[in-house]
Amino acid sequence: MKRSSRGRWVLVGIAIVFAIPLVVAFVLRGTGWQPARTVQSGILVQPQRDISAAPVTLADGSRYAWRDPQFRWTLVFLPGTDCASQCRARLDEALRMRITLGRNADRLRVLYLGPALPKDFLAVRAPLVAGRDDRGVFAFARAQGSDALALALVDPRGQLMLRYADGYSAQGLRRDVVKILY
Repeated sequence: MKRSSRGRWVLVGIAIVFAIPLVVAFVLRGTGWQPARTVQSGILVQPQRDISAAPVTLADGSRYAWRDPQFRWTLVFLPGTDCASQCRARLDEALRMRITLGRNADRLRVLYLGPALPKDFLAVRAPLVAGRDDRGVFAFARAQGSDALALALVDPRGQLMLRYADGYSAQGLRRDVVKILY
């Protein structure tokens, strides 16, 4: 075999090795195959909802800006009809999870949309801002129990990506947030 012919066969072999996974991926995608188990803990919102124009009035009367030029995600707290002891404990747990993100904690904004909380409760949870969902955009994701807490994760462009029903796993939430931010 000639030297130049042998080089071509090596090149063809390398191309085939890299092409096989692409062909398999196109075939699986074309047949509509989906993995039985997904990696995220939250429930993927499909189709994604653009909430960038959804009005949220903050406690000080200003409007919440969903689109963030600093490319920060927003974790939205959605309590049931009341946010008493269990709800507040889950809220604190999620805020502690945010602290464990270290230097990336500032890349995750936190927003509470529910019944009014005492001012002293909000004051010691400084990054948390409270507001009101004016049009009920998050009604479908709200916690079902009166003293429960559900969550939603919104990307920096204002797209609702994931939601977490009441009873969510705090470790699963942290895993999802870490994958997104890092």
